[in-house]
Amino acid sequence: MTPTSYARPERTPFWSALFTDRRIAPALGLGFTSGIPFLLVYATQSAWLSDAGVSIAAIGLLSELTLAYKFKFVWAPFLDRYDPPLLGRVLGRRRGWIVVAQSGVMAMLVGIAFGDPAQWLAWTIGFSLALGFAGATLDLVIDGWRITSVRPPEKQAVLSSWTEIGWRLGNLAAGAGALLLADRLGWRGAYLAMGALMSVGMVAAVLAPEPSSDKRPHPPRAGFVDTVWAPIRELLGRLGPMAPAILLLIAGFRMPGYVASAMAIPLFKHQGFSNTDIATVTKLFGFWIGLGGTFLAGALIPRIGMFPSLLIGTVAGSASHLSLAYLAAHGGDGGAAFWTFAVTVGIDGFAYAFASVVLITYMSTLASTEHAASQFGLLTSLCAFPGSILAGLSGFVVERTGFTWFFVGTSLIGLPVALLAFFVWIKVGLSDETAPPADTRS
Repeated sequence: MTPTSYARPERTPFWSALFTDRRIAPALGLGFTSGIPFLLVYATQSAWLSDAGVSIAAIGLLSELTLAYKFKFVWAPFLDRYDPPLLGRVLGRRRGWIVVAQSGVMAMLVGIAFGDPAQWLAWTIGFSLALGFAGATLDLVIDGWRITSVRPPEKQAVLSSWTEIGWRLGNLAAGAGALLLADRLGWRGAYLAMGALMSVGMVAAVLAPEPSSDKRPHPPRAGFVDTVWAPIRELLGRLGPMAPAILLLIAGFRMPGYVASAMAIPLFKHQGFSNTDIATVTKLFGFWIGLGGTFLAGALIPRIGMFPSLLIGTVAGSASHLSLAYLAAHGGDGGAAFWTFAVTVGIDGFAYAFASVVLITYMSTLASTEHAASQFGLLTSLCAFPGSILAGLSGFVVERTGFTWFFVGTSLIGLPVALLAFFVWIKVGLSDETAPPADTRS
């Protein structure tokens, strides 16, 4: 069965899997470490740079250090094809690269910690750039391990959800946790503490089962062009005539979310909510709301199937922006309407988390075992790039339309995407009716 046809997945217990499936606990630890690096080269680091007196213009430019996350598909094929030195023999290809990438993240965090952006900004820039590449590589190899650990791909939902839960915990540690530590220990202590937390992932990598695909003979060595092009060629060939529709669906799936997110904080500030209100709702309250959306997706996908979940995620992820439109139209009462703020943002956050897990699971079903990191990295870049570009224009749109109609507009972006999801469901779902039973081995 090809990834363009899906049998209804068997029901996998969500909560009991944490104790009965030896892949889940390591996935939780690996997801935790993958959630740490990004904020430490982006939002959290911008707080340190602000404290150090770095100009706003320079801080804005330094946000581009996260570009490695958008172009990680370029070096992903080499992680699929080649083993890491020494560790590959002991841990296998996927787990070996995970430890290498985690070691790189840890080393870069230590390097940043012993720098001082107020005195020598170039030092911080150099180590932060390297941290971006190490963090993006860590994402690639963890995704490669996750995808190749569960076959057939239709059974990815539970593992993807627990990995996402770990990621959210790591993101919380690198965001609120690092800021809290910075107030008490200083920025050097905060970054060293984040480096120490990477040891959780190293233990998880050692305990994680080695994917069976890592035990097969390695593919023959190839040149640079063939190594990079081979995963793309294999993916397009396997998707066949449906490739344009499926890739367009992935490119548009989270586009409304990317565009809306760029103007969310400006909306909250415009409504008069304080930094404390925003942090409480989006970070603390929002963390638990996001976990709820993640839990629901992990439990629902195995029960109703991939394509119904994909359609629900598309509609919910876009329609939830109407709650932000309501907040904009309602007004924040000068920041006094806290519970209106909390409920509307909670609706959007819940839908965003649910849609994210659905998309991660769907993209995982499209990646082959041989090119898992390459193809998943390519698909995630395809998912992020269009929305990121359009997000840059969001401020100009708000200036013309106001916040209310802007968020109504971002919700309407989801209509053609939902129609495309329904089209893919019909075309691919029809082939599933005559497909042979799925291989349930994992």
